Amino acid sequence: MTVSPPHSLQSRPGGERRVVARVFALSDVGRTRDHNEDTFLVADLGSGAPLDFELGYHEITADAHGLLFLVADGMGGAASGELASGMAGTLVLEALRQQWMTGAPTSDRFATALRDATVNANSRIHQYAKEHPEHRGMGTTATIAGLLGDRLYVVQVGDSRAYLVRDGTARQLTKDQSLMQRLVEAGELTPEEAEVSDRRNIILQALGPEAHVTVDITHQQVRRGDTLIVCSDGLSGLVKANELAACAGEVSDLRQLCRQLVDRANERGGPDNITVVAVRFEGDGLDEATATDRVGYTAFPMAGTLNDQMREVVATPLTPPRAIRADPTPPKGIRRTAVGEMEAERRRAALAAEAPLIGAPPPVLEERRRAAIPVFMVLGLAALLWTAYQVANG
Repeated sequence: MTVSPPHSLQSRPGGERRVVARVFALSDVGRTRDHNEDTFLVADLGSGAPLDFELGYHEITADAHGLLFLVADGMGGAASGELASGMAGTLVLEALRQQWMTGAPTSDRFATALRDATVNANSRIHQYAKEHPEHRGMGTTATIAGLLGDRLYVVQVGDSRAYLVRDGTARQLTKDQSLMQRLVEAGELTPEEAEVSDRRNIILQALGPEAHVTVDITHQQVRRGDTLIVCSDGLSGLVKANELAACAGEVSDLRQLCRQLVDRANERGGPDNITVVAVRFEGDGLDEATATDRVGYTAFPMAGTLNDQMREVVATPLTPPRAIRADPTPPKGIRRTAVGEMEAERRRAALAAEAPLIGAPPPVLEERRRAAIPVFMVLGLAALLWTAYQVANG
């Protein structure tokens, strides 16, 4: 495979420090799907043109406009998912390109532009689906990483992921917007249980299905030698973080790295489309890593984002139910009372009902809450009947 011509790697005038990104991207249909609903997009925001990887990897010297790395995993079946993910990439890049026509961004302006471009993409995809009933309900996840200077800003909607590999360890920069993630955070499931749950593919937000979306934005300082991996859940669901780190440490050729990761997911069944963007950062514009560096999910507080909304939410702890009789064969080793299991289901229903609505207008919130009341009433009645039965039968 021929390596595509890189951007100029010569020293800049005046000895300006450079940040160099070596990048390759690959998408595969997997072993069971008949078409690919994933999309990736990599662009130098200075030129505004997406990069083509048919001939090999690219080596980019980042300028003051920044770089863009995007993975989107479409849903909706047939052409709808593919259309939604493709629109996400096109619309985000288009919005950013228009922003930079008036000059290079500052860090705050860069993060704001990423947020606004993503929210705008949601509105456009949703409106398109309304106007074309054959695509109604289509949507897509989106993990959108923008590099400006030595800092990454990552916008998250759904459960595609971004990892940063440093010193042999891969740390997740994003947080899944999924039912399983919420249940793990609520203490209802362990991470190991979430990985094998038959509900692990339920996501709480996507671009397109709803008129409103509240994005999550994180940020991370990049160091020399770091590797960024942005991928769809067709990869992250089968290849764990420690394996990503091991492969990134063993393989210097990014084309080989992407192919190795895709092959590994396919060897484990390849039940979904598999997409990966791998970026290695070098250049004298980056400092060496230090022991005090923080790496991982770090929310970037900004109005109109999930982090900003969550800071206003006060969690009300639920009172644990009275233990009536322990389940003699608890699932996956978790001991719960029979009533406790019903209470757990009630909490799961509450999380599923409320989580997708963060940031939605008050009328929408109230409508969804009213719709969820019958579910809670049925679960509560079931718990009362079970309690009565246990008391009657001693």
